[in-house]
Amino acid sequence: MQPQLEHIWPQIQAELRRAVTDSTYHLWIAPLEPQRLDGDVLLVAAPEAIRSWVADRFSRVLQTCAAAVLGPSAVVSVVPLGGDRREPASQPGRTGTPGVPDDVFNPKYTFDQFIIGDGNRLAHAAALAVAELPGQAYNPLFLYGPPGLGKTHLLHAVANYVQEYGDGLTVRYTTIEAFTNHFLAALNSRSVDAFKRRYRDTDILLIDDVQFLESKAKTEEEFFHTFNALYELGSQLVVTCDRMPRDMSALADRLRERFESGLVCDIRPPDMATRMTILRKRVQHDAIPLAEPDAIVPIAERITANVRALQGALIRVVAFHSLTGRPIDRALVTHVLDGLYPGAGRRARTVEEIQQATCDRLGISPEALCSPDRSAQVAWARQVAMYLSRELTDATLPAIGQAFGGRNHTTVLHACRRASERIAADAEASALVRDLTEQLRTSPDDDRAS
Repeated sequence: MQPQLEHIWPQIQAELRRAVTDSTYHLWIAPLEPQRLDGDVLLVAAPEAIRSWVADRFSRVLQTCAAAVLGPSAVVSVVPLGGDRREPASQPGRTGTPGVPDDVFNPKYTFDQFIIGDGNRLAHAAALAVAELPGQAYNPLFLYGPPGLGKTHLLHAVANYVQEYGDGLTVRYTTIEAFTNHFLAALNSRSVDAFKRRYRDTDILLIDDVQFLESKAKTEEEFFHTFNALYELGSQLVVTCDRMPRDMSALADRLRERFESGLVCDIRPPDMATRMTILRKRVQHDAIPLAEPDAIVPIAERITANVRALQGALIRVVAFHSLTGRPIDRALVTHVLDGLYPGAGRRARTVEEIQQATCDRLGISPEALCSPDRSAQVAWARQVAMYLSRELTDATLPAIGQAFGGRNHTTVLHACRRASERIAADAEASALVRDLTEQLRTSPDDDRAS
């Protein structure tokens, strides 16, 4: 270990201990080993079994804690423990930014490893088309959806595909947070020209978490010019976000318009069949010993909205199995889940049950809910019921629309967005939806008992 690391790493560890729980620290952070500090770049090694999880789940907290000790321009890179710990060599003809490591793409994030379902089929197809024909298929490609549904996976899949089949095309991946840190570091070190070459002298640029660009005026200006420079050269841009471009109200109109000029695809939570496929593939890939074939079913039943949480729950089950020696059966899985998600093991409601509960609460008939009636009372009840149907069931958007008088999926999306906006702005609406959610999450047996 470098002498300065012997002094710096304990300080970063102290920051990490304050930032996460004790169990999280001991399970995921304690095994990390500092390898090298080059300027503002800290290389941290993780055991291969947890490296991808640490890089995905804890990259931000590592970055924040390192910045608290090393300064705001600090950059953390998680590398394999015991492998080649050197930074990857720069590509021929490319000039990097001082203090910034070149890209390392997650080898597990490929198109072959991506589980396709109704909620992500279009996004997967669009990303694959972009990887096969960069700059020609859809440019820019804008992928949006809640965290943990596979947006980053698709970005790395594009990068891995291009590296293997792109015939020398160059590809670069970054997050907006890293882009901002690199830009500030370039300003401080007067190396803006090198920064521009790093991001503009590439054939495919992949940008993650673009929502964090809002309210960062200088970074947004630089990103706008980078976007334009690449677009005019015919380079491919792929951007991910947690919302649609038009919902980024703090972003400049000119940048929103550029995001909307290509293909905009949403990624929705996986249905039950897709969740089971994800878990089975992970079990097979990691050779996880299941004592019962259906041991993982409770995970898929309880965790419905986030692929990352789904896989995280499986990792915790395996960790509990390793620590206690108990076989991985439904009893063990349920025990672990009860600790992670207390009270979450209740049967999901159907769209029809949600419609009835909403109608009972707001004093309208189910027939009115599915009718063409657009009066304020009926429209609000319909928006609430559609919003809860999307949140509390595995039904697809077309299926929800069909249950509401044969409406299409865009109508459902619009209703959910309007409901979300009203919930955020109106305390009474928020309380209504919260109460209905709690009521619907009560088991049917509890309903009968009351």
